[in-house]
Formats: sequence, C-alpha cells, structure tokens
Amino acid sequence: MRGKSKDAGIAAAKETKEQNMSEEDVESTPRTYSGALLGAIAVALLLGIGGLIWSFTLNGRLSRQEAAMTEANQHSANLEAELRETNARLKVATEELGNSLGLTQKQMDARAQELVRREQADNARLETAQKKTSQQLDAVSTDVTAVKTDVGGVKTDVAKTQNDLASAVAQLTSMKGDLSGHASLIARNHDELEVLKHKGDRNYYEFTLQKGQKKPVSTVSLELKKADPKKSRFTLVVYADDKSYEKKDRNLNEPLQFYSGKDPMLYEIVVNNMAGKNQITGYLATPKNAPVPPTVQ
Repeated sequence: MRGKSKDAGIAAAKETKEQNMSEEDVESTPRTYSGALLGAIAVALLLGIGGLIWSFTLNGRLSRQEAAMTEANQHSANLEAELRETNARLKVATEELGNSLGLTQKQMDARAQELVRREQADNARLETAQKKTSQQLDAVSTDVTAVKTDVGGVKTDVAKTQNDLASAVAQLTSMKGDLSGHASLIARNHDELEVLKHKGDRNYYEFTLQKGQKKPVSTVSLELKKADPKKSRFTLVVYADDKSYEKKDRNLNEPLQFYSGKDPMLYEIVVNNMAGKNQITGYLATPKNAPVPPTVQ
C-alpha cells in the first residue's frame, strides 16, 4: 500500500510539473510576438515619417522650379514681344528707306549682297597688299646699305626737283586780277598748272566748257555764253551761293575773280585755251581752306 501511495505521489508531482511548464510556454509565446509587432510598427512609423519629409522636400523643390519656370516663360514672352516690336520697327525703317531711295526689298537685298562681296574683295586685296608689303619690308631689311644709298639718291632727286620747281615758278606769268588788283601767278597751259599745283598754296580744278552748258566746277558752276577766237575774248557766267556773276568780254589768261562761301573767300578763274566758238578750257583756283566738292561714293 505504501508503495502504491508513493508511486501515486510521484505521478501527481510529474503531472503538476508538466502543467506548470505548459503555462510558462503559453505565457512566453505572446510576449515574443508582441515585441516583434512593436518593432514592425516602429519601423513603419520611421518609414512613414521619412516619406513625409521626402515628400515635403520634393514639393518644395517642385514649387521653386515651377516658379523659376514661370519667371523664365514670362521673361521669354517679354523678349519675344520686344523682338516683334524691334522687327516691326526695322521693317518700317527698311520700307521707309526703300521708299526714299526708290528701291524694292529685292533690290535692297541685292545691293546688300553686293556690298558684302565688295567688302570681301577689299579684305582679300588688303590681305594681299599686306603680305606683299611684309615681303618688301623683309627684302629691305636684308640690305640696309642699299636702302641708305637709295635714300641719299632720293634726297638728291628731291633737291633737284625743288630747284626745277623754283625755276618753273619763276617762269610763270604774273597778272593782276579783275577784283583785287593784286598780281597772281597764272598757268597758260596744263604743264604750268601742274607747277602751280606743286606749290601747294591753293586748290586747282581744271575744266572744259561747251557753249550753253552749265557745268559744276568745285563748289560753283560755270557757263560759257560766247567765245571769239579771233579776238581771244569770251563771256561766261559764274553761279555761286545762289547768285550769278557775268564776266563779259574777257581775255585769255586774264584772272577772273569773285567771292564765295559763308565766310567770303576769293576764287579765281583763268581761261587759257579756246577751241573755236563753242569751247574753252581753263582752271578754277580756290583758297586752301575753301570748301571742297562732296566725294562721290
């Protein structure tokens, strides 16, 4: 009996121990699952917060980029408006210029192309001239002694030319003008006129007049009215400063003088040749500081 009681007690103790172990396992299992769930929730919260921050930052960047794009579009629109206005003004100016010159757009384009071609040709000629000059300078630099000799020869030639000029000037005829009464050196032919030009104290303009022809010479105009080759006399009219001066029955090689210009300056005409009754030749002499005729482009 005691043996059975002892065995029964041992069995009861084992059963009680097994029940206690089962309860501990049941209690430990929920605790493990609960910790993992909290960790997952924490990770999810961190990811959510990070996503919100990234989204906020991205929205800010997008807003700034949209603002910059809007500003750029506005600036582009302003530039386009200014360009349209400029093109409109340029078109009006071009049309006005074309109308004032009597040219069509096609003619203006052709003229512009011609100017470009001329500029290119001029640049090419300039480049060629520069190369040629450079070559010449190189050649000159290789023979300094020869250059010095040439310079000496040039000085001699200049001195001789000056002496010849002085001699030629001494041979020129001096006659009194019809207004000032002062004696003036006159040229009776083209060669003597070249001598006067080399003196450099006045400007000289040669002319040939046909009877009844009003011809511009320098800043005035001249017209032959009558010529008498037998008596070597002629009559011409001078047009200057909206006025006319008739030089009637004048002689060949006689200085004919008149005043012209805003600040009146003494001009002088000399007729030194007569071809029949319808043509005379001569020259106009003007002061060195007198106005000059416009250059034709």
